[in-house]
Amino acid sequence: MYTALYRARRPEVFSEILGQQHIVKILKHQIDTDTVSHAYLFCGTRGTGKTTTARILAKAVNCLSEGEHPCGHCANCMAIKDGTFMDVIEIDAASNNGVENIRELRESVKYPPAVGRKKVYIIDEVHMLSTGAFNALLKTLEEPPENVMFILATTEPQKLPATILSRCMRLDFKRVPQNILMDGMREICTDKGVEITESALKLLANCADGSVRDGLSILDQVLASGEKTVDRDHVLEYVGAAGEDFFIDLTEMVSLRKVAEALVLLDGVLADGKDVKQLMKDWTAHYRNLMMTKFIKNPEDILNMSTENIRRVQEQSMHISLEEINDAIIRLSKTINDARWSTQPRILLELAIVSIASGLDEEAALIRHERRPVVQPAAPVFAATAPAVEPVKAAEITKPAVQKETPVMEQPAENEALWHAVFEEGEDGAGSFNLIRNGTVLTDVGDKTFTVIATSSFTKRYAEQKRQQIEGIMSRKLGRQMKMLCFLEGETVPGSNTAGAHKGSGRPSGMQVPDDNENLEDMAKKASEILGMDIEIE
Repeated sequence: MYTALYRARRPEVFSEILGQQHIVKILKHQIDTDTVSHAYLFCGTRGTGKTTTARILAKAVNCLSEGEHPCGHCANCMAIKDGTFMDVIEIDAASNNGVENIRELRESVKYPPAVGRKKVYIIDEVHMLSTGAFNALLKTLEEPPENVMFILATTEPQKLPATILSRCMRLDFKRVPQNILMDGMREICTDKGVEITESALKLLANCADGSVRDGLSILDQVLASGEKTVDRDHVLEYVGAAGEDFFIDLTEMVSLRKVAEALVLLDGVLADGKDVKQLMKDWTAHYRNLMMTKFIKNPEDILNMSTENIRRVQEQSMHISLEEINDAIIRLSKTINDARWSTQPRILLELAIVSIASGLDEEAALIRHERRPVVQPAAPVFAATAPAVEPVKAAEITKPAVQKETPVMEQPAENEALWHAVFEEGEDGAGSFNLIRNGTVLTDVGDKTFTVIATSSFTKRYAEQKRQQIEGIMSRKLGRQMKMLCFLEGETVPGSNTAGAHKGSGRPSGMQVPDDNENLEDMAKKASEILGMDIEIE
């Protein structure tokens, strides 16, 4: 059976480890001087060699060779490589994270090694252990038997208790540099008789983002095509990304405010099967390239692209302002973040194109709103069905009291978390449900009501359509029946009491709502008597 590259090329001795020389130096010195620690904590992002280094360290303390440890060829080294060595126990904390699992470990620690000199416990993804499991591990981790060693590996050390961190020697694994990844992948291609271009290697290393495993997985996919010559276009095809031509053309159309052409161009590349989320990331990287070429005279060493494309990017950056680049990067970064929670990322990217091309952004919209003159709410509008007559004196008509306008409140942190949780649950039932969250703010939560401010009439109408789902989720979250009050930004928000609703009223404090339109009908009747005409309420 075929073995994946990241498994077939797994390092077996310290000299084969890529990009972690600072850690290799420490471990080799400890082995040579017999000062190996009883507990290690290996931290770092995925694919940087944490588990591989743990296995090599386990080999080193059990190696039978008289020379350098580990040798990789003795019986113990081969057994550890094959996973049949009894004294090296690997535990996946993601699936064995309970107190009972740690209790079993504590019992097995009492027994001496069966074959080697040390019994080594490698606990992967240790941050997944429960609080009780961590507490059960503390004493054993601090004072294990002399012939026992613990190696904990995690991608999220911040989740570990301080009591665990203080009992281990912590070693942080860095992202592997791009040039080291390129050298390793070039060697693999040479061994397999495949000719690969430098630009293709740069793109592969860039997609790996410092992870050896990710880089080898992508390279494995590229080599699986059977091509004997691999260039940048082949890599782009297999990773679901678009070429630089697409992003240059798309940016040009957006800069020239050609929204329709930009959307058609996007539709064409998506029809070819490109990944929409990858397009978001790559387009953000293109704007970053534009920014770099504005400040760096010779960007060849920084930008991962051909000389011809660098020249085209430089030419494009000359007529695109830094402000436009800044706005586009901020907008796309927000879109990438929102796409994590959406089942319709294409719509979000299309909206980003329209927003960037139209020069619309949230900050500018807020400034325009603040500069807009405040319009006090008017009395109900009456449509006359008869010719105009002389104006009636103001004293003859009693106008309804105008409520004091309360400024729109900012969304408190606890309300933001609650609002986010509502839409995270709601989007499972409706793909576009998350669009409401981007255009609304939860300003107040009372006993029986919660107040929502919409930034546009479209968002408000859509929120009203989804009222039943929103109120249902909010009721489940808060454990009581809740009713939504939705207002358009700029409208009068009745009441200024942030406490929410009067108990038992179901409406915010300060809100006066006519019952069955009785007040409006009375005013219409009185106006009809005074004006001598029929009045219709719009």
